[in-house]
Amino acid sequence: MLCPCRLAKLRPSPRPLLSAAARRRLRRIDLRPSISSSSPPRQVSPWPPVDKGCGGFLPWLERKAGVEISSFLSVGKSVYGRSLFASKAIRAGDSILKVPFDAEISPDDLLPEIRSFKVGTVAKLAAVVLKEQKMGPDSDWAPYIRCLPRPEEMHSTVFWSDEQLEMIKESLVYQKTIDKKVGMEREFSVLRHALDQHFPEVSKDMKFEDFMHACALVESRAWESSKGCSLIPFADFLNHDGLAKAVLLRDEQKQFSEVIADRNYAPGEQVLISYGKFSNAILVLDFGFTLPHNIHDEFQIQFNVPLQDPLYKMKLYLLQRHCSQITHRFGISKCSADSFTIKEVRSAKGIGTGIPQALRAAARVLSCTSLEELNDMEEEATQNDGRLGRRPLKNINREIQAHQLLLSHITKLIDQYNASAKLVKPIGCPASKRDGIRRSMACDLLAGELRILKSAASWLGNYTTNL
Repeated sequence: MLCPCRLAKLRPSPRPLLSAAARRRLRRIDLRPSISSSSPPRQVSPWPPVDKGCGGFLPWLERKAGVEISSFLSVGKSVYGRSLFASKAIRAGDSILKVPFDAEISPDDLLPEIRSFKVGTVAKLAAVVLKEQKMGPDSDWAPYIRCLPRPEEMHSTVFWSDEQLEMIKESLVYQKTIDKKVGMEREFSVLRHALDQHFPEVSKDMKFEDFMHACALVESRAWESSKGCSLIPFADFLNHDGLAKAVLLRDEQKQFSEVIADRNYAPGEQVLISYGKFSNAILVLDFGFTLPHNIHDEFQIQFNVPLQDPLYKMKLYLLQRHCSQITHRFGISKCSADSFTIKEVRSAKGIGTGIPQALRAAARVLSCTSLEELNDMEEEATQNDGRLGRRPLKNINREIQAHQLLLSHITKLIDQYNASAKLVKPIGCPASKRDGIRRSMACDLLAGELRILKSAASWLGNYTTNL
């Protein structure tokens, strides 16, 4: 039994098709702004709140699949959107949901001519969704399509207005959102040509906004599979709990997807699984919700060699040789900017993992002012274990100078985030409910990244003081 991954655009590439470690879910669209990874909600009532719009969904799906999907769960509504609730007592270890592969939607439902086009799996599956949407009540999947969120119910950042995006301009999510929309427009152009040839009834009157909506549905709800990615009806109503151990498992041999309960649930309680250890940057971009205090938050810090630096070539050479942990998750590497991932930094209580060694190595390189210093640094690394970031420099003054340079860079970022956070602070009467929701999400995103930066600054301050 393998656990399929949710596609996550902010993760480094390439991604494995199936990961036995990450257990990550492709992004969900439904808004769950109040679900906390530190205190999962427990909603208990005598019976699940009825979702009239999807009341007959499970019986329909079971008839279509020809097998029982679940005797434990029913579709209902919560403050987080459409959800699955325990219809009777559940014990840890119970198999609460089984969806056969035959009841999934995949790019295989397209003609071979469409599948061969050079677009991503998300775009191909989005074309299937568009096709089923166009068919309306004549679609074999009509009951499922009707239950999917409408564009106005979706809050991933690609749906934000320019004014709303300005709230998160300090975060790299801002640029990632722009890049994502550009990529969608490129794939829309390619796919529109294919649909015009093979599915003119689908492409007729189709707008880019329709394609973007379909892509967002796929990115937020689909799962990686042997077919590229697949929508798994009913299973995608499960909401997220950052501390849950339950995940969706995929058995390629028995041809079904399954969820095993990780704890007991009382009748009427909302059943939750884990989407993965996602930061708010990923959640807001791809799922359309945030957590007020996300323990998995991280920050992508860019630290680069100025092009006008007379030692530019030598410093760049050392960075490429010694800073092997550099990541380019956001793909914004203009000039010589490199991105490093910072999580909440280690403290006396053991929280976090500290400043990445690759980032500290970069600071040591960038702080050098002469070729002699760079040569001495490389020789010192060679005499040890070959890595600049493993041990402090023998010259304490230079070690302090390097980390003060990094501290100065982070302090400037903190000042920028503090200024933005004050402007984004939720107002009493937002222009609309949607604006209020997105303003709150922006606050969660900036607050989480600011918390990471402050923890790094505190660690660096203590380090330089105690040398």
